[in-house]
Amino acid sequence: MKQNKMQPLSFLLDHKDLLLTKEQVAAKGLLNSPPYSYAAKVFIALNKDGSDIYVPHSDVYYVRAAVENRTGYYFPLDTVEQAMVLGGWRDRKSKWRY
Repeated sequence: MKQNKMQPLSFLLDHKDLLLTKEQVAAKGLLNSPPYSYAAKVFIALNKDGSDIYVPHSDVYYVRAAVENRTGYYFPLDTVEQAMVLGGWRDRKSKWRY
């Protein structure tokens, strides 16, 4: 079955409430907080025991940067990951990862 390559981008653009530029996200004070950034959440978890933290795959960050470059919109990481999964992406752990 052939995947529609525009389907993930359409999924992102259907989230009208998330159509913000990086500057608009920063103006709302959301730039350094989930779901736009997981850095603070990771540092808090590492300070505790770190066992219950989910960190998105690095691919998600790269795709979000590409989508922002193409559309001008800065999407939350979880929304980008949902769109990637919808497009057929899977986080496969190979023998070379950890």
